[in-house]
Amino acid sequence: MAKRTAPTSRAPSKRSATKASPPGAARPRRQSGSAAAGRAAKPASNAPFDATDALDTTDTDDSSSGTGAALVIVESPAKAKTINKYLGSSYKVMASIGHVRDLPSKNPKGIKNPVPGVDLDHDFATTYQILDGKDKVISDLKRTARKAREVYFATDPDREGEAIAWHLAEELGIRPEVAKRVTFNAITKAEVQRGLAAARPIDMGRVNAQQARRVLDRIVGYQVSPLLWKKVARGLSAGRVQSVAVRVIVERERAIRAFIPDESYELTACFTAELAKAPALAQAIGAKLQERDAKGNPPTQKDLVAWLSDRAAIRAELVEVAGEKFDLQVGGGADFQPAQSVALAKRAADIATLAGLKSIKLDTREDPQGKGPARFVRTITGQVDPATVYKVTSLENRRTTTRPPPPFITSTLQQAAANRLGFGAQRTMGAAQALYQGIDIPGEGPVALITYMRTDSTRLSGEALTMVRDFIPIAYGPEYLPEKPNFFGSSNKDAQDAHEAIRPTSTSYPPGPKLERALRPDLYRLYKLIWDRFIASQMKPAEWDSTAATIVGGTEPRTPLTFRATGRVLVFDGFLRVLGTSGADEPTLPPLREAQPLAPFHLDPRQKFTSPPPRYTEASLIKTLEAEGIGRPSTYASIIGVIQDRKYTEQIDRRFYSTDIGEVVTDMLVEAFPDLLDVRYTREMEQQLDKVEDDHLDWIDMLHKFYAPFKARLGEVEGVIKHAKAETTPAPFNCPKCEAARKAKGLPPAGTVYRLGKNGKFLSCATYPECDYAAPVDRDGKPKRIETTSVACHKCARPMIARVGKFGAFLGCSGYSDKANPCDGILRLDKRGRAIPPSMPPFTPDPAIPCPKCESPCYLRPGKFGPWLGCSKFPKCRGRADFKKLPEPEQKKLLASLLAHTAAHPAPVIKTLAGEALTGPDGKPLSSAQRLDGREDDGGPPPGTKGAASARRAARDDAGDGPEGVEVLGSGIEV
Repeated sequence: MAKRTAPTSRAPSKRSATKASPPGAARPRRQSGSAAAGRAAKPASNAPFDATDALDTTDTDDSSSGTGAALVIVESPAKAKTINKYLGSSYKVMASIGHVRDLPSKNPKGIKNPVPGVDLDHDFATTYQILDGKDKVISDLKRTARKAREVYFATDPDREGEAIAWHLAEELGIRPEVAKRVTFNAITKAEVQRGLAAARPIDMGRVNAQQARRVLDRIVGYQVSPLLWKKVARGLSAGRVQSVAVRVIVERERAIRAFIPDESYELTACFTAELAKAPALAQAIGAKLQERDAKGNPPTQKDLVAWLSDRAAIRAELVEVAGEKFDLQVGGGADFQPAQSVALAKRAADIATLAGLKSIKLDTREDPQGKGPARFVRTITGQVDPATVYKVTSLENRRTTTRPPPPFITSTLQQAAANRLGFGAQRTMGAAQALYQGIDIPGEGPVALITYMRTDSTRLSGEALTMVRDFIPIAYGPEYLPEKPNFFGSSNKDAQDAHEAIRPTSTSYPPGPKLERALRPDLYRLYKLIWDRFIASQMKPAEWDSTAATIVGGTEPRTPLTFRATGRVLVFDGFLRVLGTSGADEPTLPPLREAQPLAPFHLDPRQKFTSPPPRYTEASLIKTLEAEGIGRPSTYASIIGVIQDRKYTEQIDRRFYSTDIGEVVTDMLVEAFPDLLDVRYTREMEQQLDKVEDDHLDWIDMLHKFYAPFKARLGEVEGVIKHAKAETTPAPFNCPKCEAARKAKGLPPAGTVYRLGKNGKFLSCATYPECDYAAPVDRDGKPKRIETTSVACHKCARPMIARVGKFGAFLGCSGYSDKANPCDGILRLDKRGRAIPPSMPPFTPDPAIPCPKCESPCYLRPGKFGPWLGCSKFPKCRGRADFKKLPEPEQKKLLASLLAHTAAHPAPVIKTLAGEALTGPDGKPLSSAQRLDGREDDGGPPPGTKGAASARRAARDDAGDGPEGVEVLGSGIEV
């Protein structure tokens, strides 16, 4: 049943401690008519939903209304289980399993509302409905609430949690001003007791801020998305925040394409104080630089620093020539002339001669992909003269310190987890949610290990500071504890500072074997990351002895060269005792004295080009979203997920690339709604939502101020904007298909243009429809070459071609376009890029077993845990029938038929053209099978997975539910 909430709650609710309303309290009026089905809410944990999981097993006195146990409502069963541990039999803990109500996804029959659930003509009155699958949860909560002496709403301590509490109160008939709202920053016994003692009314400022955000997003999504359907393609969507995030990535992509580098030169020298060893060191470093690892990469900077340190050598940079700053560079702008680059290289070679390089050679190689100065790559080589005179002219020694970083907030946790653990934002937040709600520890039961993980504050409570300051001297020694606690400010001026930083709930659970056995690998790694950062944040700074040496000399006394060498040594590790430091990364200098002679044994004059702005990683994108005020800590993970699910962006090697569709959609939205796609406007809108929460700004007035100009602009743009598929962009290629025919007619070659198709941009003949030439293009707009693989088609044995479609890379038979003998053979690729045989055709029982949801016939499929019945209309219908509830004779008959069907349709063995098998008879790729998606295989877990547990899950995903005889069909029934 749908409920309509009239927007009468403009005035803020009063914060007065009142009792819960008795049964029969005033309820919001119901909207007449049937409501459309709602979207199913995602469970708050990975466990399958079971209504019985929402309840604890505490016995309560339900004999009469108002005299039973107090009801505490939380969001997830895991959280309920943890809280129940700290409460006695006088409390009953139940879980709502996330959201219980939402705006409907479509209008009820007969109603034509532009935005389902939002009445745009009557002050944005909202109509909510219970989500699919939540009817039993609501009925259980109502039944228990009627008998409870008190009802506490203990959902998460953020806007979303406040809104869930309000929705629950609405369904239970409890007015917000008399509801008992409790929040727990951490789920510990002390915090739970403190929260229950500090019960307050539901904060309607927070609720209205969340409602305003929801309505804003609905208005934009439901009224702009249809414009994209008409002008680009069906199935696209626009979002108030997601579209701005896509724009950020698109603009970075275009900045990279348009970037023209500047050219410069640097001169690095290696010196030794043992003059006699210089010739031998010159040969040794030459051999070192020629080394290559298994992937063909030269020695890393870390390797070279360690190599030089072992030999008491000094590495220095040229900073002055004849007393003037060394600065050889030329800009790559419109005024650039190739002669400038040639002159720059000659000047660099002259300076290298002054530094002691003999027999100089200047090699030039043209790079067709280079822009501006980078078109010509120049290399200066020669032989160093160890007899060139150099000496140390000055030494500077000073003590420096490095302060510890602050404890994590949501954005920095996501960034650190991405950089150090390889976790995506959603994976990080899922693991953090589990650590916050509680983990079963053997012998102790559920224990909540961290505080609330959605926060933008680096603040620590007094209790937390006392706890960590008591722990540090015991664990590391009193010398690591500062005299006063460390306090940290926030670089985000829009930070709400509602909750303290993310930290462990207790120092009684340090990372170690006990926790490692109790936690999944990803949970343990994230917990250790949070633990280390929290402990380190309250330790003393690290101290370094830094040394800087000035070295002067060269072949010409009248034109001396000045080099600068720096190094530092860790003298007190401080917080690095916890976070760690790689000493090999830090250059050190051997003991030196002023006027000490030095001999050069390596000189490296190197051409350099400035780099384009880097593509965003998840970590850097989150940092940018936070800095620009796009979204809030709780939304970063969902924003990143949505822009990839919509195919507006994609991650390649953990870097975000904009897709053709993403760029077209961004251009169209910027043209149609320049304010809506403006970063500053989005930031101001977030500030308005904050004012609704904090200053009780009238949210209805705020929506009116947004909607009036938005509606006017919406009516203006629809007839003005052209369809994206009608837009063409000239391409720098001639059409290869009609070139010969046009030449025979004395016509010039036809050009090509870029057009937009369902899979993105492609190359088309400019004379279309006269010539129907079309070709896919790569990211640089160049026609893709047909990549023929060594895999033989399982249908006709012809070579297969690597292709990319809507769902990613796949292999298609090269005979597909053969008109005389066409072949439609297709092979999917697994997460490791290996070929997978076609699935066995589905088996339909006879007589048919109807789907319990739509009455369509069910397929009987083999599974790891036995046969199962799934709807033949999947994915439109996801209904399942229960195989185990069938009579045993019928089960045996169906199982025998399925075994016969499996035997009659064995998985084909995929082979190479040379006959080498790539898959086994069980339909699984062999471990020796090669990657076929063009990516490099590192031999580790598949992309996107980390750790042994994830690798095992990925292996199961790769294997699928393919036939393996009776073992796969393990039903426990003898056939």
